[in-house]
Amino acid sequence: QLQLVESGGGLVQPGGSLRLSCAVSGASLDYYAIKWFRHAPGKEREGVSCISSRGTSTETADSVKGRFTISRESAKNTVYLQMNSLKPEDTAVYYCAADTHCGDFFIYWGQGTQVTVSS
Repeated sequence: QLQLVESGGGLVQPGGSLRLSCAVSGASLDYYAIKWFRHAPGKEREGVSCISSRGTSTETADSVKGRFTISRESAKNTVYLQMNSLKPEDTAVYYCAADTHCGDFFIYWGQGTQVTVSS
């Protein structure tokens, strides 16, 4: 059973940075694409960024392009989301999810981590 655990969320001022981590256990990252989603109150869930199973390709939403970067560290079986130049509209619960490829449907989900951007 694949398990995903997010960490790294918190309260940050506008313009600040955070790095989220998604620690994966139960299988190697080489078999799974990992995607970050976010869900803000009153809004639909949004796909933020995805990295392919071997880390050879990434996808990033236009809303965060140039500010957020997804990466992976195979030795730690962990995927990261580096978030820079944060804006209040980035406030949301951030989830990582895993499946065989980057798409819209993911089988395995983490529990989420809250990111709040506020002065």
